[in-house]
Amino acid sequence: MKKTIQLKAAALFAFAMLFSVITFAQDKPVASPRDSVSGKINGATISINYGSPSVKGRKVFGELVPLDSVWRAGANEATVFTTSKDITVQGKKLPAGTYSFFVIPTATTWTVIFNNVAKQWGAYKYDKTKDALRVTVTPVKSAMNERLVYKINAKGFSLNWDKLSVPVAVK
Repeated sequence: MKKTIQLKAAALFAFAMLFSVITFAQDKPVASPRDSVSGKINGATISINYGSPSVKGRKVFGELVPLDSVWRAGANEATVFTTSKDITVQGKKLPAGTYSFFVIPTATTWTVIFNNVAKQWGAYKYDKTKDALRVTVTPVKSAMNERLVYKINAKGFSLNWDKLSVPVAVK
C-alpha cells in the first residue's frame, strides 16, 4: 500500500512538473512580434500589419536584409497593406484592397511593391507577375529605431528601422 501511495505521489509530481514547464514556456517573448498601424490619408483608411524585428546589434541593410533582393518588409509573414479607397502612391494609382507589401532595397533607392497575393509567408513564393504596383522611393537617414516600425501621416507612410526611414508618398 505504501508503494502505491508513493507511486501516485511520484506520478502527480511528474504531472505537476510537466504542466508548469509547459505553462512557463508560453511566456517566452516572441522575437519579432506582429504589430500594426492604421490611419487616414485623404479619406482613405490605411492599415499596415507586419512582423517587427529588432536590430539586436546586427548590421541590418546589406547583411540581415540583402540589397538588390525582394524583402517582405518585416519578419515572418509578409507585411500586409490595406487601403479602404483608391489612392495614389508616388503618383501612381493603387485600387482599394489588401496587398502584400515588399521592397527591394538598394544602396541608393528602394523599389516598393504592392502584390495582389495578400497572405504569404515571407518572400519565398513572391511572384512579380502578381504585382499590382511598383514605385521607386529614396530612403533617408533617421534616428535609431531598434524595432522596425511603420508610421502613417498626412503625406503617406514610412518604414523605419535601424538608422533608416523609407518614406512613401500617398494621396
